[in-house]
Amino acid sequence: MKLVTCLHEGKERVGALMDGVVVFLPYPDMNTLIETASVAELQTVPAECGVPLEDVTLLAPIPRPRQDVICLGMNYTDHAEESARFNAGAFTKEEAVAVYFSKRVNEATAPEAPVESHQGLVDSLDYEVELAVIIGKAARDVKAEDAKDYVFGYTVLNDVSARNLQTRHLQWYFGKSLDGFTPMGPCILTADETAFPPALEVSSRINGELRQHSNTERLITSIPAIIAELSRGMTLLPGTIIATGTPAGVGLGFNPPQYMKPGDIMECTIEKIGTLRNPIV
Repeated sequence: MKLVTCLHEGKERVGALMDGVVVFLPYPDMNTLIETASVAELQTVPAECGVPLEDVTLLAPIPRPRQDVICLGMNYTDHAEESARFNAGAFTKEEAVAVYFSKRVNEATAPEAPVESHQGLVDSLDYEVELAVIIGKAARDVKAEDAKDYVFGYTVLNDVSARNLQTRHLQWYFGKSLDGFTPMGPCILTADETAFPPALEVSSRINGELRQHSNTERLITSIPAIIAELSRGMTLLPGTIIATGTPAGVGLGFNPPQYMKPGDIMECTIEKIGTLRNPIV
């Protein structure tokens, strides 16, 4: 099942996308749906009326996350290598352990919505296509072999980054958290729609040019390992979003770097989920 949040006749609605039709579901928002309904239960929820997809405006599937997005840095070997070439001091890992950071999100950016370039503050705007995992129920001290039971679904997340801020402050929070820096969507693919852990093609294009292309089976720290590690001593609440990292091909990896500018179009695609498209302004 593909779940969306959208605007219809001025009202925010939650629905299931089926064959080009959005079938509205009786939940006030996506956070409530995730918290109160399992994937199996959604198959039996009485649906309200449906409308053609073109009659709604898609929002981010979770427009207002309840907590910061948890992100993994350098979780594909090729991206870790290109990052270290760009700035060894900022991107070299001392040990073979996962790098976690958080991303402040006041409101996630919708599909097709513009992303502000923050001219005057940002001179090195970059893109990062990532598979985001959505936690479905409170997770504490989860074993890796049980992690599947805690995954509600997946979406596409573009971890937009200001490289000058990210490297200047020697931590990544500010450079990852400016307004508009979390495009997400176009939908949540429920966990039952793909194998676990998922092996999905991941790619990004800038102005139609292929920049990134990989597969989530190449993650250094796997999704079961991520959930097991993060839930040790820290409760992951329903609706928690975990961005699992990006592969090589981001702007900083080119020589010279190829950063984004107003007028550019970002397209982030993950197999089975869809394409998240956003212009830069």
